[in-house]
Amino acid sequence: MKKALEVPVAEAGTLIETRGIDFVPEAERWARPRDLFWMWAGALFNVEYVVYGALAMSFGLSFAQAVGIILIGNLSFFLLGLTSLQGPDAGTTTFTINRAAFGPNGSKLLSLFNWLTQVGFETEGLALIVLAAIALFHQGGIDAGTGLKIVFILVAALIQLILPLFGHGAILRTMRILSVPFLILFALMAGLSVGKLNVHSVAHGAGWQVMFAVLAVIISASGLGWTENGNDFSRYLPKTASKPKTVIWVFLGTAIPSILLMVLGAAIFTFVPSATNPISGLPHAFPAWFLTPYLLIAILQLFAINSLDLYSSGVTLQALGLKLTRLQAVVLDTVICAALTAYATFSNSFNTLLGDFVLFIIVWVAPWTAIYLTDWLLRRRRYDAEALHAEKGGLYWSKNGVHWPAIIAQVLGMLASLAAINTTIFVGPLSKASGGADFSVFTGIIVAGVVYWLLAHNSVRVHPSADARSDAFDDTTA
Repeated sequence: MKKALEVPVAEAGTLIETRGIDFVPEAERWARPRDLFWMWAGALFNVEYVVYGALAMSFGLSFAQAVGIILIGNLSFFLLGLTSLQGPDAGTTTFTINRAAFGPNGSKLLSLFNWLTQVGFETEGLALIVLAAIALFHQGGIDAGTGLKIVFILVAALIQLILPLFGHGAILRTMRILSVPFLILFALMAGLSVGKLNVHSVAHGAGWQVMFAVLAVIISASGLGWTENGNDFSRYLPKTASKPKTVIWVFLGTAIPSILLMVLGAAIFTFVPSATNPISGLPHAFPAWFLTPYLLIAILQLFAINSLDLYSSGVTLQALGLKLTRLQAVVLDTVICAALTAYATFSNSFNTLLGDFVLFIIVWVAPWTAIYLTDWLLRRRRYDAEALHAEKGGLYWSKNGVHWPAIIAQVLGMLASLAAINTTIFVGPLSKASGGADFSVFTGIIVAGVVYWLLAHNSVRVHPSADARSDAFDDTTA
């Protein structure tokens, strides 16, 4: 076995985790399904999700329509639960497991897509942190000039680096602790808003086309937007961990805070239409005394959710094939994220570009999720752990390291998503034909899943000794 696959890991986050994408032996799998509840809840009790609820209302929905779309859209967190089940089976991260479906070389393109996605979200969060810091100083009578803004960016980037450096166990423990103050903040925000709710602020609501467009936004911001992260955090569960419990704990830890916060955001929008901006708009819903604690906790929340993205982007860089340790990958990501945040802070067009970037995530994530889960089922939910880490040859090598059925299904799924998408810079022909409805999530998932099953169901096979090989690999790396 390669020495790179034999690095010890710190248990329960007591030390810095040095493990990257290498296999996690059963002896070091200390997590339980309910641990994922607290980790996800600590990350998703976040001001960003209040903004998503306000954003839904900004499309012209009535409050009742917005609540209905929020409830339906957040069912997509079941997809995150399902894409958290492969980590315990394979003992590694999402885009290492992805080599089974796409081949070691074919998977690199999807790893690149995911890395770009994670960095985009990290940049969004870090930019909001800097804007919140600027607002805090303004409260104290200090206007931040160029020099101070650069200091904010550098300090925020260094702080953001800490938790992902400590690793998986530290993230789980920290998120559990942070879920308590975050829940208290939500309760305060809800209490300060409930008496101002105006359910009739939008009298007639929007048509079905607009409702589908908003549903696409909510699905991408909720469960679908996190599917590529799931196994990065579930891989420390033992193989024997209950799959139903894992799905349920992940779903509850994500859907509950997301629904509560999005509904709160929709409610706030009925009396503060500027609530779509979490720094300069949303605070107008609350009394002046609440602004400083709101900004402080919002900064902490944004650091928390960015920790998950930064951890996943680091291991994705490794899965991409770069010869970096996980710690080096996290540092590299932080440097890139800080540079992009500087651009975001000093650019007037960045927010528009970022909004369209978030919507276009659907184009690759929706078909990828369908292929990833279909491949898992075709393989009868089993992986050859040693073959997943092989640089050349092995069970998943296929033709020159590319499994073409997955590539073909991904391309066709992305085209199907593009055909039905509706954004400010591109509207697909199916969306135009329907009067502006956005079916991109559904067309991407259905086309990619069906095409992959048709092309691969006769060729994808589980190695007859896959379980035995994984057990032997476990013994070797333990």
